[in-house]
Amino acid sequence: MKKKIIWIIIALFLIGSGGMAEAQVVKKTIKDTPVVIEEADEEEEEEDYDDEEDDGDFEEEDDVPNILGEDEITVTDKQGNEELIEFPEAMTYDLDSLLNLYMSKTYLTGTNDCEMKDVNPIYPREVYIERLSRIPSVMELAYNDVVQKFIDRYTGRLRYSVSYMLGAMNFYMPVFEEALEAYQLPLELKYLPIIESALNPKAVSRVGATGLWQFMPATGKQYGLELNSLVDERRDPVKSSYAAARYLKALYKIFGDWNLVIAAYNCGPENINKAIRRARAAKGKTQEGDVLTPADKDYWHIYPYLPAETRGYVPAFIAANYIMTYYCDHNICPMTTRLPAQTDTIVVRRNVHLEQVAAVLGLDIDMLRSLNPEYRRDVVPGLTKPSVIRLPLADTGRFIDNEDSIYNYRADELLNKRLEVTINDDVPTYTRKTTKKVTRKNSRARRNSRVTRNKRTTARKTTVKKKTAVRKKATPKKKAPAKKKTTAKKSRRRR
Repeated sequence: MKKKIIWIIIALFLIGSGGMAEAQVVKKTIKDTPVVIEEADEEEEEEDYDDEEDDGDFEEEDDVPNILGEDEITVTDKQGNEELIEFPEAMTYDLDSLLNLYMSKTYLTGTNDCEMKDVNPIYPREVYIERLSRIPSVMELAYNDVVQKFIDRYTGRLRYSVSYMLGAMNFYMPVFEEALEAYQLPLELKYLPIIESALNPKAVSRVGATGLWQFMPATGKQYGLELNSLVDERRDPVKSSYAAARYLKALYKIFGDWNLVIAAYNCGPENINKAIRRARAAKGKTQEGDVLTPADKDYWHIYPYLPAETRGYVPAFIAANYIMTYYCDHNICPMTTRLPAQTDTIVVRRNVHLEQVAAVLGLDIDMLRSLNPEYRRDVVPGLTKPSVIRLPLADTGRFIDNEDSIYNYRADELLNKRLEVTINDDVPTYTRKTTKKVTRKNSRARRNSRVTRNKRTTARKTTVKKKTAVRKKATPKKKAPAKKKTTAKKSRRRR
C-alpha cells in the first residue's frame, strides 16, 4: 500500500512538471501490478498497522485501508476486479471481552511451557495445500486465495484470540464431539462455533443470534430450545450442541454437500436455493426443465451469488480447521487450561434464585451463572416445569440436605412476584349522581325528538335565508361617487 502511494505521488509530481510521457509509464506500471503488490506485502502491511496503532499516530493515506481491513478483506480476481468479503462476526470480537468470562478468568492462564513469538512464518501455497490434505476429514477442505486470506488473518491479527480458543476448547470440545457423534456427523464440525461465537456461550450477534452455535429464536424453538423471559436454552452448551447437530443433519438431507450445509447454517437454506437458481440461470438452465447436477450444488460454483458474509463463511471454516491443527507451525501457543471440577445436576420443582443457592452453600455466584448460562435473570423456574441446576459434584449432596433453607433464604426479596393481591377499597369510587334506566321505549322517544329538533333547525335556517335574499333584492344599489379630475397633478408629475 505504501509503495502504491509513493508511485502515485511521483506520478502527480511528473504530471505537474510537464513530464507526461514518464507519468504515463508510471501509471501503467501501477495498473499492471496491483495484485502482486497486495499479495506480497500483506503481512508487512499488517505489521506496520500494528506498530502505528501502538503509537496512536496514523498517516492520512494509510488510515482508510487499515480501518476497512478490520471487518472485511479484499480479493482480486484474474480480471483485476476487486471484491470485498465480510468477516464472520466472531472474527471481530474483542479478546479482552472473551478473557473476562468466568471460565477464562478462573481456568485459563498464559502458558509457560511454550514461548509464543510474534513472528508468523509464511509458507509457499503448496505447503498449505499439502497440510489441508493431511487433515483427517470427511468434508472437503479445499485451498484457494480466499482461504489463504482467512488463514493469514488467524495467524496474524487473531493469533492471541486463537491462543484463547485453543485453551477454551478443553471446556467445550468434548460436548461438541459427543453431540456430533450421537447424530453420526463429521467431527470437523466441532470447529463451527469458533467462527460463530469465538467459543463465547453468551455471544449475541447484531441480528439476535445467541449462544455458542448462534441460534436465531425461530430456529432454536424449531429444534426444541426453550426461549422466554427467564430461560434461553440457546446459551446452554449441551442443549444447543444437540440442537445444532440435529439442524446440521437436516440441512445435509436437503443439500447433500457439507460446504452448502455450512453456508446454509450461516444464511439459511432459502438463500442457498436462490444462489443455485441464479447460477443455473446464468448458464441458461431452468429450474423446471433441467435436473440438478453435482456442479449446480458446488459451493464454489454458486459463490458469486451468495451474500457477502456467506462468501467468507466456508473459507473461514476451512481456515479454522487449519489453524486449530497447525497452530504450532505459526508460533501460536494455547493458553494453559485448568479444567473445572466435575459437575452434576439437581432437578427442582420450585422457583429458586441462584443467589439463594450461592448464599446457603457458600458458592461463587459467577461460577453458578457460568454453569447455568441458560437462566437469563438468575431465576430457575421450577414451578413452571421441573428444571435443572448444574452444581459442582461435591455440592449436590449439600443442596439436598439444605433444600428447605435454600428455598426460604430471602424468598420475599429475590422472588417477589405475588401470587394473590387484595384491592385497596379505602378510597371511595366516584359515580354519577343520577342514573336513568334506558329502555327501548325511552331510546325511541329520544331518537324521535332528536329528529324533530333537527327538522325544526333546518326549516328555521331555510326561512332566514329566504328573508335575507328578499331584502337584498328590494334594496337599491347606491351609485359610487364620481372621481375628481386629477389632470393638473398628473401634469405636474410628468414635468
